Amino acid sequence: MTNPKEKNTIPPRLELFSDAVFAIIITIMVLELHPPEGNQLQDLYPLLPVFLSYALSFIYLIIYWNNHHHLLKTMDTPNGKIMWANALLLFCLSLIPFTTAWIGIFPGESVPTIVYGSVFLASTIAYTILEQAIIETEGKDSVLAKALGRDSKGIISLITNVAAIGVAFLNPWISYVLFAGAAFMWMLPDPRIETQLKKKKE
Repeated sequence: MTNPKEKNTIPPRLELFSDAVFAIIITIMVLELHPPEGNQLQDLYPLLPVFLSYALSFIYLIIYWNNHHHLLKTMDTPNGKIMWANALLLFCLSLIPFTTAWIGIFPGESVPTIVYGSVFLASTIAYTILEQAIIETEGKDSVLAKALGRDSKGIISLITNVAAIGVAFLNPWISYVLFAGAAFMWMLPDPRIETQLKKKKE
């Protein structure tokens, strides 16, 4: 029989660990921002691609962190399936600093852009796996299942990532626009989970 106290402590532990990983990923990524060799404003220009790639990846990580926070609020005690699905998501996200640094050094190049997009695609798939693991555990009538519905937003995001990877073979700059567009879509308020959580409390 599950200890009630244990039930209340496990989810925060999972979230605290995940938050620590998010913080480490962002810290590693920002360490790639090296100061210019000169002391003039024009010395910053060569670093612009590095900064823009960092800014885009930072926005993506904050979006994942924000949605991950709400996602974990929809469940009670995580099982092994949820723990491993969460670990898979964190693994995919941990690759973002590497790919961010690569496109920052080689902006407009196809291969770094394809790898960059592939990491985002893998992260999207891993996040979906985590969602499904929670729904399978909590049930089809769970808060998350009701909040997601057909998850059209997630489907659009998946299609956008695939399109960005495909376009990168021809014009990586269009891929960057698609990446930014997908990020902007997720930056818009999405109250689905919060709405269902409020209904559950009523």
